[in-house]
Amino acid sequence: MALPLAKLGTLALRTLSKPIASRLKSQAAVHPKFRNFIIAIAQINHRITTKIQRRIYGHATDVEIRPLDEQKAVQAATDLIGEAFIFSVAVAALIFEVQRSARSEARKEEARKQELEELKQREDSLAKELEDLKLKLSEIEQLAKGRGLTGILNLKGVHGAESGKAAATPA
Repeated sequence: MALPLAKLGTLALRTLSKPIASRLKSQAAVHPKFRNFIIAIAQINHRITTKIQRRIYGHATDVEIRPLDEQKAVQAATDLIGEAFIFSVAVAALIFEVQRSARSEARKEEARKQELEELKQREDSLAKELEDLKLKLSEIEQLAKGRGLTGILNLKGVHGAESGKAAATPA
């Protein structure tokens, strides 16, 4: 029951993160200090991605990269913030799932270890009981030999000897 609810919860969290990200994007574009900060972030991101693209396509990388205009920089930064927020929520959900799974596996492993320990204890108990029974059997055999009960315990050997004597006497 807990597993489907946990999965449903992470799915709901991911779904709710999209409107939160869009709200974050709209608020980021309005706040003046944060706006200047995200414009700087967007310009750095633009320079890095442009250099990477130039290297991938084999173009000259020493050519000056023109900065984005303010509106495009704000749009690019807010998109980056929104995607980063959604990505961070997804990563957090993934980490939660991995940790939950690890805890579950640890509990299963602990249960297996406990069951194995119980089996070992049972095996030791049965081995001790077997040794006790062997000891008792040995004591009974010693008592039987001491009292002359060997013939009573070994009736087949006694009857065989008596029938041989009976056959020898009438003749």
